[in-house]
Amino acid sequence: MIYSMYSPADPLHHPVVIKDQRFWKRILIVDDDADVTLTFKAGIEENNNDPNRRIEVYTSNDPMSALLEFKPNFYDLLLVDINMPRMNGFELCEKILAIDINVRVCFMSAVEINREGLREIYPSLGIGCFIRKPVTIDYLLTRIRSELD
Repeated sequence: MIYSMYSPADPLHHPVVIKDQRFWKRILIVDDDADVTLTFKAGIEENNNDPNRRIEVYTSNDPMSALLEFKPNFYDLLLVDINMPRMNGFELCEKILAIDINVRVCFMSAVEINREGLREIYPSLGIGCFIRKPVTIDYLLTRIRSELD
């Protein structure tokens, strides 16, 4: 969509054209560390140069709030920290996948995880995408785009 506005300060009334931003996909980053969500969001948005593959980024620093405010069929990918207070990333994803089975999930953690042990505890969760923190923005974007393709 293109909007046209007239500026009252412009005596010739030249239209100011604002092009509506279109996004390829939407992601939700959930991490209890606000520095992580802020850094990841800024890094993704600053490197969103391809107009045909722009990613819209939403963030939450509380898994309970993320669950309560989750919109089914809205997000294409969740980027979720595993170790969070009140509800870990696996519990959050189990609850979200009960609401929206189509959303993809990518887990993040600063520690290595035991995938076999997790399969026993969370048999319904597929742990295909796992990102070990710390991570570069370039690598993060590569993983996000490969999950979204």
